[in-house]
Amino acid sequence: MLATLLSRTPQGLEAPLVRVEVDVGSGLPAFSVVGLLETTVKESKDRVRAALANCGYEFPAGRVTVNLAPADLPKEGGRFDLAIAIGILAAAELLPPTAFEGVELYGELSLGGDVHPSCGILPSALQAARAGHAVIVPRANAQEAALARGARVLMAGHLREVCDHAAGRKALESHPYAVGPDVARSRPPDLADVRGQAGARRALEIAAAGGHSLLMIGPPGSGKSMLAQRLPGLLPPLDDDEAIESASIRSLSRHGLDLERWRQRPFRAPHHTASAVAIVGGGARPRPGEISLAHHGVLFLDELPEFRRDVLEVLREPIETGHVMVARASQHAEFPARFQLVAAMNPCPCGHFGDPRGRCRCPPERIDAYRGRLSGPLLDRIDLHVEVGRVSLEEIEPGGLVPEDTATVAARVGAARERQVVRQACLNARLDAASLARTCVLDPAAKQLLGRAMHQLGYSARAYHRVLRVARTIADLADSGIVLTTHVAEAVTLRQLDRRTQGAGFESASP
Repeated sequence: MLATLLSRTPQGLEAPLVRVEVDVGSGLPAFSVVGLLETTVKESKDRVRAALANCGYEFPAGRVTVNLAPADLPKEGGRFDLAIAIGILAAAELLPPTAFEGVELYGELSLGGDVHPSCGILPSALQAARAGHAVIVPRANAQEAALARGARVLMAGHLREVCDHAAGRKALESHPYAVGPDVARSRPPDLADVRGQAGARRALEIAAAGGHSLLMIGPPGSGKSMLAQRLPGLLPPLDDDEAIESASIRSLSRHGLDLERWRQRPFRAPHHTASAVAIVGGGARPRPGEISLAHHGVLFLDELPEFRRDVLEVLREPIETGHVMVARASQHAEFPARFQLVAAMNPCPCGHFGDPRGRCRCPPERIDAYRGRLSGPLLDRIDLHVEVGRVSLEEIEPGGLVPEDTATVAARVGAARERQVVRQACLNARLDAASLARTCVLDPAAKQLLGRAMHQLGYSARAYHRVLRVARTIADLADSGIVLTTHVAEAVTLRQLDRRTQGAGFESASP
């Protein structure tokens, strides 16, 4: 007899439908599973056979053939175990064959029949909800699956529970829709903890307001990492669609989704020894990398020149496009990667270049080689380059001036972002050239100043447009409809590496 059940396999953020077809026929005893399987799926034969035996079911004596269709779609993971086991029982007429019509099953089986959690359940539940299917998921994945709007989620902790549900003895418990759970929220780091650094704080506010990328250059201990860690607190909360998309990506990762923090903006800070695959994504079975795990959040790269050159260069396209395509011989997957890049670096290998006490002993050629690890095309794609100097004793002593806290700055950031969304339906950092020309209106003096800056500093067309976007953000923070000279001047001074590279003082271009 033939039984067909439904499941899905993750492929990027998509989860194509997989039909689990089970045929129990006569002939010599055999058990085969076909359908372009990776090793974990092939091993399901042993798990399923042991689970059925330990649950008191006799394995069919004839030839058992399981086909995971479509045959040309790669299948991975242990998520098909439950569907295969139920399919065998249905094909052997031990369970009603119509009990699982319009129902998708996910879950890895232990040898004793326990249903273990699987990764990537949320994208599958979202697709199932769109198709109008109910889902049976491991109990540990139930809350994750319930984030999918419109999904009917049934929880299973053991194979016997699913069998009892099919036989009508005891229905599986359902989990309610949970897109707005009252999750615990940890208190984000406060910007008031950062003393001094008025220029860097201003750059961080501008970056948050317009979604701009930021590079901070300064000696060790000057507060670069502290500033980066406080950027997510300046950004507005994720809306429902953004939170679900971000959670779906994390559901596909090896560590899975942390349900206590699924509505918080991601903050990813990979070590500088990370490989290109770890940053961008990939592997034999394509997984999201750090840039995708930082989607709708912040990607912080500390000690930027210490990253391998090939790792940094693969960032260039995702910064521009907001997505990454991972291609392999057997399959390809596309992951979103609309992250906000924040990076930090020392001014020289020892970190003390420019120290008034003369602590730096790095020769000029070594400093040039250190800075040369960052290619011009990559730096061209970073909107803001700011220097973060040492903090004086007066600024960090108790009783000194307390700077603005996160809530105060976040209010200005939120107002500026709202102006951008109302005006152009996106943040300034995402404006294309045509939209930029319509929305970024410069007064004559500002236009003249920007032209002189481009001539003296040798801006590329990309750098010119990025300065213009930053100037538009500065104007939005000031609630100005047009971009004035002061806005352009500040935007130009916030690209320190352009000034240093060209060896030209912008002061001579100032009116």
